[in-house]
Amino acid sequence: DEVFRNAYYEKIWSLEDILKDFTGDFHKDEYFTLESGKVIARIWVEKHGVSIFNKNTWSEIFEFFVEKMDGFERFYYEYEDFIKDV
Repeated sequence: DEVFRNAYYEKIWSLEDILKDFTGDFHKDEYFTLESGKVIARIWVEKHGVSIFNKNTWSEIFEFFVEKMDGFERFYYEYEDFIKDV
């Protein structure tokens, strides 16, 4: 639902600086269209210089996922009530 998507987007982005403290730099896209045609808002982080096809970079990739996913989860759990109160 477009109304709820916008409400959640505004809530999360009101906490943008706090999110950055948890995850570091990230990218955001308020209007991203999935292959199905559904429009979503999204945020993401990137790790350059690695490949899932190169076993030599798997440890870097794993450490990246552990660090970033933990940051996103801690942010969400700390601000979950505020975010859900739409």
